[in-house]
Amino acid sequence: MHSRAQDAERITRASRDLLSGIGRLGRTLYRLGEFGVPHSHVNVLTALESGPHRVGDLTLPTGLTQPRVTVLLQELEERGLVERRRCTDDRRATHARLTSQGRELPRQARRRIAAALLDALGPDAEAAEPAVAAARETVLTLLNALESEAP
Repeated sequence: MHSRAQDAERITRASRDLLSGIGRLGRTLYRLGEFGVPHSHVNVLTALESGPHRVGDLTLPTGLTQPRVTVLLQELEERGLVERRRCTDDRRATHARLTSQGRELPRQARRRIAAALLDALGPDAEAAEPAVAAARETVLTLLNALESEAP
């Protein structure tokens, strides 16, 4: 049986380069996607893909403050990627939703990312897909475990 200290040391060794590796992967995927908008804008677009949201509801999935989300939504609206409307049930609140152009931008970027992954992992999608799926599942497992522990 392992002690808590031994377990912690094993996890420390295993996770040594995790943060920098995930950061590098995120930056590389963003670059390969050629989104044409800043990364913070992509976070908002991605959060809106599930449907319209109130501005305040975008803070958690984006990790941004409400004033910053408001500024980004204004910039995305000026680019024709997002539209904002007053909520019918609460006139003080605003809903934001993607325009057709706003839905298409992340789709096209994901296609470019997929093409780059296929090039990097080999042209056989049947061989490349399990590697990408395994990475996704590992990241989601870690996120779910950590988020369930967060206050």
